[in-house]
Amino acid sequence: MNIVKRILRFALISVLIYPLIALGLILSDWPKTTPSGAGGLDFTRQLEGAVARDVVAVPVAMRDGAALASYAYPSETDDAPLLVLVHGSGWHGLQFDALARQVQAVADVLVPDLRGHGFAPIKRGDISHISQLEEDLADLIAAKRKPGQKVVLAGHSSGAGLVVRFAGGDYGDRIDAAILIAPYLQYNAPMTRPNSGGWANPLTRRIIGLSMLNGVGITALNGLAAITFNFPDAVLNGPLGDTATQAYSFRLNTGFAPRSDYLADVAKLPEFLLLVGDQDEAFVAEGYEPLMAAVTDKGRYVIVKGASHLAVVDAAASQTEITDFIGKIAIR
Repeated sequence: MNIVKRILRFALISVLIYPLIALGLILSDWPKTTPSGAGGLDFTRQLEGAVARDVVAVPVAMRDGAALASYAYPSETDDAPLLVLVHGSGWHGLQFDALARQVQAVADVLVPDLRGHGFAPIKRGDISHISQLEEDLADLIAAKRKPGQKVVLAGHSSGAGLVVRFAGGDYGDRIDAAILIAPYLQYNAPMTRPNSGGWANPLTRRIIGLSMLNGVGITALNGLAAITFNFPDAVLNGPLGDTATQAYSFRLNTGFAPRSDYLADVAKLPEFLLLVGDQDEAFVAEGYEPLMAAVTDKGRYVIVKGASHLAVVDAAASQTEITDFIGKIAIR
């Protein structure tokens, strides 16, 4: 009996200590004021094209009844694929205004403000559960895809990471091709620079603590902030400063990237095009192909000369590659 009591006592203590350790980690890493203007990314191009000239966001109903603001750039070509462009962390769909106008000659372009982002989100920087961004993209495709229309899912940075996650998840069969522009795979992927080149400020101890709790099914604290972003002063004090999303909850940060085993998600990608600038501040451009080609032969990898992390989206070479890629998908 003494042995049984000792075992029970040890088990009880272990059950109590584990969450206490997790809570200690969470409470020891509280968000600080985001240091703007030091490091981070060059938003010059985004500020130049900050206000779209004549595109109006149209609400699209999601499964929970919420409306997802989306910008439409319809093609005049009857057999054009549906191209959904997924913006990167902290910003919104207007990131793609110039690119969308260029490629709408070959695609019906749809650009959502992801949940938790944009001009009037329900709750900025947060979602209801980790898989909600994937569900929203699936609902958006279902609502806007024409009968028989091919679907190309594209994204930039974390948005491209979400494309990879989508391909590896429950809805991966909804897309025919993918375009990855400087994709974020995971913090520990070999091409990722420390803190994504100074852009991201992850609350590492808090993320570890919340991951521990999630590992035993405790999700009540997933709405706590887990990462902040280093926006330049020019963005925060500019005309769209109030549309910048400066922090993410744990559940949004987790759902806006491939799963921990990111190569498993990569392996499930359909045919894809990957673009990255040779001047990327967040990722080492040469690191993608050897890593990803080891698990899939479906990719084409292009390093765009002279392009930074954000500038690669609107680079002329990128637009040409994307247009050609979509054109080939359309005729298959």
